[in-house]
Amino acid sequence: MASVPHGRRHRVRRLLDRWPTALALVLSAVTFGGTESDEAVASFASILVLLPLLYLVVAKLEARRATWPLLVVGLAGVVALRGLDVIEPAAVFSAVALTVLLWSVVDGHVFRSGTFRVQALGMLAFGALGLIGLAVHPDLGRYLVAAGWFFHGVWDFVHLRRDKVVARSFAEWCGVIDVVIAAELIFRW
Repeated sequence: MASVPHGRRHRVRRLLDRWPTALALVLSAVTFGGTESDEAVASFASILVLLPLLYLVVAKLEARRATWPLLVVGLAGVVALRGLDVIEPAAVFSAVALTVLLWSVVDGHVFRSGTFRVQALGMLAFGALGLIGLAVHPDLGRYLVAAGWFFHGVWDFVHLRRDKVVARSFAEWCGVIDVVIAAELIFRW
């Protein structure tokens, strides 16, 4: 059996290292076109509140390894809360964020960690876009939610570049999927 030339192995390795981008593009392709209803926009608004919450909690715990498990728990929460149709997932995520922020004030973490303060500001900004997107007319809400997703994608890429807070693989995956969802919300409607 012939060996693979070093150059080809290197290219294959580089492609394998981009698995988060590939996963984001595959998931985007599978769900493409699912943003054409007010309910879909509401789901994206709720997830827009979840994403900075994930950053906030990971920063609070100072545990990058918790990134992917927290995402799974959060998305399961969106599905469960949407299925029960009793309370908006964004309201639950906002309450969790408020609890984490208050806990951080009480234990002094918010005063000790500049990284945590940045995540708190991100939570407030992206959370506000998601919540306002739910409260206004659906046509305007779609644009606000799209802006939130796009700017969260930028947020992800900054964190990927700086290699801070969340797992690098998550920052890459999330950045790609965020920008694709933002574009879909704007152009696919």
